[in-house]
Amino acid sequence: MIAGELYQPGDVELVRDRARNQDIQRRYNTTIVSDSAERKSILDEWLGSHSEGCALRAPLHMDYGYNVHLGRDVFLNYGCVLLDVCTIRIGDKTQIGPYVQILTADHPRDGATRDTGQEFGQPIEIGRNVWIGGGAIILPGVTIGDDAVVGAGAVVTKSVPPETTVAGNPARPLVPRPVRD
Repeated sequence: MIAGELYQPGDVELVRDRARNQDIQRRYNTTIVSDSAERKSILDEWLGSHSEGCALRAPLHMDYGYNVHLGRDVFLNYGCVLLDVCTIRIGDKTQIGPYVQILTADHPRDGATRDTGQEFGQPIEIGRNVWIGGGAIILPGVTIGDDAVVGAGAVVTKSVPPETTVAGNPARPLVPRPVRD
């Protein structure tokens, strides 16, 4: 699964891992901001890795949690969804708005393979100091470069170069307008 190969989501081990994740997720999602020590303890148990200064607003939803890796001072606002069947890496000082979806999970395009119930995924990499506006959707396999901006509601289907602002569905680079005197 993590390698991006086809897998059966009903595999006994994966079902067990998702059940464990749901228990941890329920505990985290009943905390409030002032429960900082409890939140840190839960994040230590839940995530693959996280650095100092991370602020993750509840509710937060993930498939497994252990495939999520967060740099320093990462902020996730309320209601984010991280489908982490593959690795999700988010760089230092990245800020993610409410209800953003980061989706590594994918499905075969051909009907015969899809009919077998198999799925696959592709990792997502989000660089340093990125700002992702509320309600944006990041699709499987996307890389977002350092200092990029993703506009609210954008659907990011392709990788975003560093220092680029994208918006729309599908997300496209915005061309800076000239400054007028």
